[in-house]
Amino acid sequence: MARTLTALALALVTTAATVVTEATPAAAAGATLTVDVSRPFRPVTHAATGGLYGLAENNRPADSTLLPLRVNSLTQPAPGVGQRPNGQPPGGDSLLIAPQADRVGAGQYIRMPDIYPDFPYRWVSWNDWLAKVDTMVRARLAATTVTNVLAWELWNEPDYTWNTSAAGPFNEGWVRTYRAVRALDPLTPIVGPSTATYSRSWMQSFLTHARDTGTLPDIICWHELQNPDRIAADIADYRNLEASLGISPRRLSINEYAAPSEVDVPGRIASYVAKLERGGVESAHRAFWYEYGTMNGLVTGNSQPTGTWWLYKWYGDMAGNMVTTTTTSSGLDGFAAYDPTRKVVNVVFGNESGTNTVNLTGIGALGSSVRVTLLSTPSSGRFTAVSAPTVVSTTTRQVSDGRLSVSVPDMVATSAYQLLVEPVSGVPAYQQRYEAENASVFRAQRLTSSSASGGGYVGRIDNSGTPRTDSYVDFVVNVPSARTYTLTIGYANATGATATQGLAYNGGPWTTVSYPPTPSWGQFGATVSTTVSLRAGYNVIRLAKGSPYFSGGTGYAELDYIELT
Repeated sequence: MARTLTALALALVTTAATVVTEATPAAAAGATLTVDVSRPFRPVTHAATGGLYGLAENNRPADSTLLPLRVNSLTQPAPGVGQRPNGQPPGGDSLLIAPQADRVGAGQYIRMPDIYPDFPYRWVSWNDWLAKVDTMVRARLAATTVTNVLAWELWNEPDYTWNTSAAGPFNEGWVRTYRAVRALDPLTPIVGPSTATYSRSWMQSFLTHARDTGTLPDIICWHELQNPDRIAADIADYRNLEASLGISPRRLSINEYAAPSEVDVPGRIASYVAKLERGGVESAHRAFWYEYGTMNGLVTGNSQPTGTWWLYKWYGDMAGNMVTTTTTSSGLDGFAAYDPTRKVVNVVFGNESGTNTVNLTGIGALGSSVRVTLLSTPSSGRFTAVSAPTVVSTTTRQVSDGRLSVSVPDMVATSAYQLLVEPVSGVPAYQQRYEAENASVFRAQRLTSSSASGGGYVGRIDNSGTPRTDSYVDFVVNVPSARTYTLTIGYANATGATATQGLAYNGGPWTTVSYPPTPSWGQFGATVSTTVSLRAGYNVIRLAKGSPYFSGGTGYAELDYIELT
């Protein structure tokens, strides 16, 4: 969040909200988190791994600290940024950081009012603002190798920063700005209204006016900066409001979350991520309170991981589907995923002290005996590096009727914990299969099919021709050694003719993948194979219908998974 802490306090007072001043919950110990592996609710997309002003222009933080997190998306300042957050020099220009964001598979929203230096923004005039809008959009259109722009964010926190006396009502200002952007760029989605808090009356007024003027945002956004317990009710209220106004369901983003007292506290962040995942948001970004170049405190100034980084690393390691978690406590909460290919259950939780319990159900596929590993990561703050999480215990446990109960003693409320449950016989030495629906998906669509590996796939990869419509899928993979791997791609192609896509990895040269026809769309089983020479550790593999320096594929193909062997 581009503001000082004093400004935050003023903003929250004006919205009559209660600020969370302590990260440690007051709930009593002895709570239970239940993880039902038999109830998946959506693919793993790492939706909440994002940041406001997460990247600085000089490739900070290092790619090596970002790739393990599978960064979903970012909100970055406008081209020609003037914003000086917390008194720092302007930084994070969306077009200048685009190459690094691209290298790690992250999309970005462009925050347009950050062309101004001050926060709250100082309004000049409509002529000044519209001239700036024109300059920003034209700069983006001229950047023909930038393809990871997800949306224009027309304004930021209008319930706090909009100068009604000088600029007129915000709803009318939204329409003028929307139409100015659309006159130049009819293709890039628009996100808003990006309010500081969720207010039903404020949102109803905005949506009604936007509906009636044909200026509804493609992505609805607001901020959750005070208390994660508000998230579920706010999202449910928004969905009810949307339906009552006859508005088709919009994509949702919470592109700032967590207060200053929370953002560097892993236990508290576990609660935020759990509730954001349950709410079905497309993206969520850590709020900006301090310095550029640290991914909002996930790494130190010299790119060393903090305690909170490890929570997001555990999140980044998730694959397959998010599965249902429920809690008996107002404190203890967590999120979990199940990878059916490796038979790995990955649970991340925290925000409670004392001895608590994680109950797992629906894990019969792992066998009658499982290996249970419990790790923890502390609240180290943003300046103290944590070289590795602490291994609390490794045990072998028996599963009864697909159930297992794990007691977690001596929890610290500010710490986060990871519970890994795997077959006692072990899992592959490295992840070999990567589901397309878990990857970074640009201008295509995640879909479901009973014949797809893991139940999901990516289809409608059907745009090409401009950096605003090119469709591609980025797989962030992790391999144990530098060598040549066989890359197998599961796909469907019902065009009746061979289709093609571009293949590149780590920004290298393009080759072409050919997909012979298959009987029908959404029916999988067919594969094609090629080879890729990867470096040890993390790599980004791109399959594209269109992308910079690739002239474009032919026909259409749906992607089920890739496999590296």
